[in-house]
Amino acid sequence: MPKAILIIGGTRNLGHQLTLELLRVGHRVTIFNRGKTRDELPPEVERLHGDRSDPAQLENALNGRTFDAVVDNAIYKEDEAHAVARILQGKTNHYLFLSSGQVYLVREGLSRPFVERDYAGPVMPAPRPESYDYNEWLYGVDKRRVEDALIRAWEKSGFPFTCLRIPMVNSERDHFSRLYGYFLRLRDGGPLLIPDQPDLPLRHIYGKDVVQALVNLIDSGRGKGKAYNISQEETLSHEAFINLLAELMHTQADIRRIKRADLDANGFLPDCSPFGERWMSELDNTRSKQELGMIYTPLRDYLGALVTHYNNQPPPKPASYQRRQAEIQFASER
Repeated sequence: MPKAILIIGGTRNLGHQLTLELLRVGHRVTIFNRGKTRDELPPEVERLHGDRSDPAQLENALNGRTFDAVVDNAIYKEDEAHAVARILQGKTNHYLFLSSGQVYLVREGLSRPFVERDYAGPVMPAPRPESYDYNEWLYGVDKRRVEDALIRAWEKSGFPFTCLRIPMVNSERDHFSRLYGYFLRLRDGGPLLIPDQPDLPLRHIYGKDVVQALVNLIDSGRGKGKAYNISQEETLSHEAFINLLAELMHTQADIRRIKRADLDANGFLPDCSPFGERWMSELDNTRSKQELGMIYTPLRDYLGALVTHYNNQPPPKPASYQRRQAEIQFASER
């Protein structure tokens, strides 16, 4: 049975892929966004424009409309959560939103991998406001405030939310080009500078698996009032991840472990090694498999697919690659 789906966001990364998949399986899709990102979606998608951070714009755009499900790819602040719960109350059967593994990383006293029951508890103090860590901490805290607001809406009025907590997403359309930055450095044959600390294990997710989780929830209606970790099966070190990517590219990685303070002092982080930060979450995906029937794409398979994509349809070189020659020179002088 076709359903009417609203996607808040929808033109850039996961929203774009989700829209195409929902159309493919027969649903009707409306997107709401600011209209500032180039739109590559087909004409049968209905477009609504406005700034979701302004409740009046969102309310005016959705006035008189109802949807079987709403997927929110772009909710970051507590006020936005209060507004969307009010505006969509009684106007959708299911509201799904993307949260982050960073809701665990700002918690005190947790050990990896994180499970859903780890969510409740004290949050660590804020880092120095001028530091890189502060913005990452604030992102995790703000996502927690969004979740808390929607949990209260569920408990108070039965607002039918489901939360997906996701780690780093590797995707053909990642507009931050994080994995592509590693690909370019491996392809040019120069050294890869990675910080000596922290040496945390990686457990990412393929973008298409996030899309599949959303489609499954829309079709089944499961998971209301709950949060689910969505994460690949494999956990591996940063260095092992780079070496696997190099293997799939039929090359070898020249990895140089450098004192983090030296990389910071030269302005190379996070660009030279975005997966070497402490803000990489490691999520336990057991609940999603048991309750949602999730089957995750093997890491080797999806990395291979992304390598093929980069070879056949190379994106523009990102800003994070602009100082590549400085990285190479820095390594040669050590």
